[in-house]
Amino acid sequence: MTARGADSLPLHHRDLLPVLLVPAVALAALPLVGSFSTIASGLTLVFGLMDVLNFGHGAFISIGAYAAAVLVPSLAGFLHADSLFYNLVALLALIAVAMVVTGLLGYAFERIIIMPVYGQHLKQILVTVGGLIVAEQILVAIFGPVQIALTLPTAFRGALVFGDVAIERYRLIAVVVGLLVFAIMLLVLNRTRIGLLIRAGVENGEMVEALGYHIRRLFVGVFMAGSALAGLGGVMWGFYRETLTPAMGMDVMVLVFIVVVIGGLGSVGGCFIGALLVAVVANYTGFLAPKLALVSNILLMALILLWRSRGLYPVAKR
Repeated sequence: MTARGADSLPLHHRDLLPVLLVPAVALAALPLVGSFSTIASGLTLVFGLMDVLNFGHGAFISIGAYAAAVLVPSLAGFLHADSLFYNLVALLALIAVAMVVTGLLGYAFERIIIMPVYGQHLKQILVTVGGLIVAEQILVAIFGPVQIALTLPTAFRGALVFGDVAIERYRLIAVVVGLLVFAIMLLVLNRTRIGLLIRAGVENGEMVEALGYHIRRLFVGVFMAGSALAGLGGVMWGFYRETLTPAMGMDVMVLVFIVVVIGGLGSVGGCFIGALLVAVVANYTGFLAPKLALVSNILLMALILLWRSRGLYPVAKR
């Protein structure tokens, strides 16, 4: 290859500036705080890749947590055993049940509620918020309006101490689970044929259909996967709170959408960076200025959107 030919090839420049925001914010506030905090998580598949404003996503969080709670008595021996292995087996079983239940419900929800309103954002907001309210009331009718205890497995309790820093064991487990989900999503979307079709369908669904692929069926699978991940998040969130309430999904929906918007629609990596930014800012603000903690995430989102109007790493061009 000639030098001219080599020079004519387009160079791919990776945008690292948003990634550097997380350590920059942390280091800027570190001298003022002197302690460490971390982690948040978000969702991006349904909202970003399918152009569906699914405000009913919180229902799947609650349903996943309650589905796991129903199975807890059957796994009491594993959950209360003083063994990390048995506790992890029980947690994985609860997660699997929650994901199956919410995935199947996601299929029904997409077919019955979402399908008639594709491309109609106002109607999507109305019907999905309505679905969230109905689901919450169904949970109240079945389990009652009272809180249900969800005790942490024995080996997950307590904290690990590193010098002057104590980190809860369950937080570490939640970090590992979150990183695994993040890695699997990146692998599927960027290294598999299904991921290629999903990304192509986002850019030009009509062309993908013309090539003989049923893009609608593929997006139904995306919706089911997003619902199943909400169920997984519900189990992890329920164990973190150690209590379940029918409104637990609705309580986190604002934060979830803030993370997705900050990261950029359809971007798994951007969503990960957005979750870290939200976590760092919320924890530092809560320590330094508690009265501003409730609005810190809104202010962060506003600043990010003023800088980049489509989020940090937008994929969906809508």
